[in-house]
Amino acid sequence: MIFLLASAPVAECIRDDCSPTNPMTYDQMAMQTAEVATSHGPVNPWVALAYLVSGVFFILALRGLSSPATSRTGNRFGMIGMAVAVVTTLVTHDIANLIEILIAIAVGGVIGLVIARRIAMTAMPELVAAFHSLVGLAAVLVGWAAYLNPGAFGLLTETGIGAVSKIEMGLGIAIGAITFSGSVIAFLKLSGRMSGSPILLPARHVINLGTLAAIIVLTALFAMAGPSETMPLIIAMTVLAFVIGFLLIIPIGGADMPVVVSMLNSYSGWAAAAMGFTLGNTAMIITGALVGSSGAILSYIMCRAMNRSFISVIAGGFGADASAGGGEAREQRPYKTGSAADAAFMLEQAEKVIIIPGYGMAVAQAQHALREMTDVLEEKGVDVKFAIHPVAGRMPGHMNVLLAEASVDYDKVFELEDINSEFAQADVAFIIGANDVVNPAAKTDKSSPIYGMPVFDVDKAKQVFFIKRSMGGVGYAGVDNDVFYMDQTMMLLSDAKKMVEEIVKAMD
Repeated sequence: MIFLLASAPVAECIRDDCSPTNPMTYDQMAMQTAEVATSHGPVNPWVALAYLVSGVFFILALRGLSSPATSRTGNRFGMIGMAVAVVTTLVTHDIANLIEILIAIAVGGVIGLVIARRIAMTAMPELVAAFHSLVGLAAVLVGWAAYLNPGAFGLLTETGIGAVSKIEMGLGIAIGAITFSGSVIAFLKLSGRMSGSPILLPARHVINLGTLAAIIVLTALFAMAGPSETMPLIIAMTVLAFVIGFLLIIPIGGADMPVVVSMLNSYSGWAAAAMGFTLGNTAMIITGALVGSSGAILSYIMCRAMNRSFISVIAGGFGADASAGGGEAREQRPYKTGSAADAAFMLEQAEKVIIIPGYGMAVAQAQHALREMTDVLEEKGVDVKFAIHPVAGRMPGHMNVLLAEASVDYDKVFELEDINSEFAQADVAFIIGANDVVNPAAKTDKSSPIYGMPVFDVDKAKQVFFIKRSMGGVGYAGVDNDVFYMDQTMMLLSDAKKMVEEIVKAMD
């Protein structure tokens, strides 16, 4: 957004009637572009160096964010890199009104500070989706600013905007629009303002493929069209891109939502990179490429963790089968319930306890109470570990962030492949708010919508405690869980935070 404000004087373009459909102004702008290029000469090496330093800080930021132990340092590196990039852009570019830009930065900074201080950790997934939508919208606005005032961006040639620049512009606008509308739908689903269940349109695959093909064709026509023919093409391309972003996300539901968040993150990066080429800004190219590639890699890793292909996620996702309501006659199946006192007694007698947190823990804000329970058990000589599934929660790393917020030791937190073999030696598997990631149907029921997704082998533990609000609910994928009804399972039906606090009191 800051790069957009610093380099896209759209208002002046509109006032001066300098749209690409006005040949007279277009020629004048071409001359102005040549004069600007001549006066500026080659790229200032100090500017290139500053952007390179900024890129290095962004790389260090990603490296730091790869581990909870170094995430704070990674965030600081990212802030330093962005500060270098923004200051360099403001100092080295002709700004129409620097005061307005600084006011906009201040307003945005205040809004960001307020959100960061007030937002609950449970709302972090939808916040990330909302931020992705802003990046996508910024890319669309930059692309349109470059189209309406190409002289300010140095894009004009004797015959108008070059074909390569049009392709860059079109890609940036298309990817940005898809990111915006897709992120808005993801935000609505994650925040509960829209049902998390998939919305399946008739012939949706044909519609999606046809829309994507139309966007590609329109981009090609836009690149080849003359100055007076481009306006209808870029409008149609933009509208279709907004529509396809909406159509791609509404059929996705259930356990695939973390992959969607990661995928939209990747899209926002590629949109920024495309706009970096349009603006001739190497910092945006570097940053966009880093975000785009890291998001794509994370999406691939998460798809592998779910034993699914990226295409299958986009084509529908977990829960996309309308018949998958799961849990036939759930109320008629026998299950055992217990109290906090029962759980406290058996936890104290255990030698090894593995805790599996899920979104229910986040909703109840139970992570601090869970940390207190962990401390009490360790004082009594119990070995306690945490098992984190790659898609637990509503975004990548959601459970890791919550446990880090509660100051849980990083050395006690393990990924699925590192701890799954230990459930056979565990005395207790303590499930708090998780569901789909411990559902054995993923291994045994080929008709289940989550079949093939690797899950924790909690059924091998000697005792299972399962905290959930009631037996009426199912996981995000919408299927019942056989773990509820196992002989060694004791259901603790209550709010997660309240139940854990009662267990802690019972152990005193």
